[in-house]
Amino acid sequence: MAENMDFTIETLGKTSVHSPIKMSKTLGDNIANFVIDDKFVRLSSFILPGKQPDVERTQVLERAGPREYIYFTPAHVHAGIVTCGGLCPGINDVIRSIVRCLWTRYGVTRISGIRYGYRGFLPEDQFPIRQLDLDVVDDIHKIGGTFLGSARGGGKEVEKIVDTIQKLNLNMLFTIGGDGTQHGALAIAEEISRRQLKIAIVGIPKTVDNDFALLDRSFGFSTAVAKAVEVVSAAHMEAVSAINGIGLVKVMGRDSGFIAAHTALASHEVNFVLIPEVPFDLEGSNGFLYHLEERLKKRRHAVIVVAEGAMQDQLVKDKKTDAGGNVILADVGTYIRSKIVEHFGKTEKEITLKYIDPSYAIRSAPANPDDSVYCTRLGSAAVHAAMAGKTKLIIGLVNNRFVHLPINTVISHRNKVNPESSLWRDTLDATHQPSLMVN
Repeated sequence: MAENMDFTIETLGKTSVHSPIKMSKTLGDNIANFVIDDKFVRLSSFILPGKQPDVERTQVLERAGPREYIYFTPAHVHAGIVTCGGLCPGINDVIRSIVRCLWTRYGVTRISGIRYGYRGFLPEDQFPIRQLDLDVVDDIHKIGGTFLGSARGGGKEVEKIVDTIQKLNLNMLFTIGGDGTQHGALAIAEEISRRQLKIAIVGIPKTVDNDFALLDRSFGFSTAVAKAVEVVSAAHMEAVSAINGIGLVKVMGRDSGFIAAHTALASHEVNFVLIPEVPFDLEGSNGFLYHLEERLKKRRHAVIVVAEGAMQDQLVKDKKTDAGGNVILADVGTYIRSKIVEHFGKTEKEITLKYIDPSYAIRSAPANPDDSVYCTRLGSAAVHAAMAGKTKLIIGLVNNRFVHLPINTVISHRNKVNPESSLWRDTLDATHQPSLMVN
């Protein structure tokens, strides 16, 4: 699929303004360098020996970072920042990074925070704009949530949103959000192009699920795994301290089981990982409940981690969506809990079951150091891209390099756990669960 993608980044026009940032163009002088546009990053790190085919410009990724010449005159810039969708660790770190880079590196002092997602642009809601400066954002990285507020929906009111962007006289908009947010960002950018406006739209990928396509990871994921490991540790202690103790933990992961898999690998205390990508039966001679019973016979305790999107094909009959367009999921955690209780009730085997759903506690947590570093670098890279007049792009990490990716390529599909990958193989090694629990 990637071979058919065009990674060319759109620009607003010629970059003729000399950047106020003082950097070098020479290697080996111990001064940080500008990024030049004649070196690129390949999407795939795999290679076969032998002669390599020629690489087209459309097949490689543009590096992120400051350019010597930029598009906007900093003194004329009015920048906007909006955060949309559910909460995620690190949002405030990104906001702070964007403001600090605009202000201290480029001298941009007109920065507006849009309140409560895309709804902050809609005149009927009348949410006030929050003016941002260094003092306002100084300590926001120490708290969770989003300093600007967030909301789902509103992104389809494209014409109203662009009307407000014009009235505010914004030159650039930074959209911090997940798949739905970036779909909205692309629609906004297309309307801006239709009106022939010179406004840069730059996205920063936010999702704890880590399901953005092409990217190494999304911000918030590292914190989510760290917090989930703490919960699993508690579930494990409850399980080993009881007669036939079972700890059941539900973690986030609507379509992708990355948090569940990484939590199992990091904790070393998980015996079953149930994710959307790997089908399983509950009942039967090779079903999950049979293997859970066998586990209790051998070790007298078990810990289960289930991703919220598991079994949805069986549980959701009438698909309804929320304001952000996401399918409303059935609660797989409580469903599996009831099935476990029912199963062992029939066998008259005594169990002690503890069920924990830490989703909102994880989503609202401040970023851990790993995510905080990542968010800071994402925010700075987003500013450099916008100041250079680049638009309709998302900043991301690919092969451990910060790059520009066209929004339409990143939102073209979701990243999912490959059941035949080394990640899932290692997860099976860690849990000792069967490769497939299907009759």
